[in-house]
Amino acid sequence: MAFLDKVKSLLAKNADKVDTAIDKAGDIVDQKTQGKYAQHVDKVQEAAKKAVDGTEEKQPTPPEAQPSPAPEQPPANPPTS
Repeated sequence: MAFLDKVKSLLAKNADKVDTAIDKAGDIVDQKTQGKYAQHVDKVQEAAKKAVDGTEEKQPTPPEAQPSPAPEQPPANPPTS
């Protein structure tokens, strides 16, 4: 796991460079395919960028800031006897 932690740390520290590389790779694919798969390439680029953003180390949310569970609702139609 130490290797993955290092990779995640490097990605988080260099997110702007990684985003640029993702854009350039997508542009190259678009050029090679003459834009035939541009919409698919765009989706993959966005997914890759979200994956990089997801690697940023996040601080745990304190319990008081977490949403509380929804209160139980009574049944819509109470049983009749």
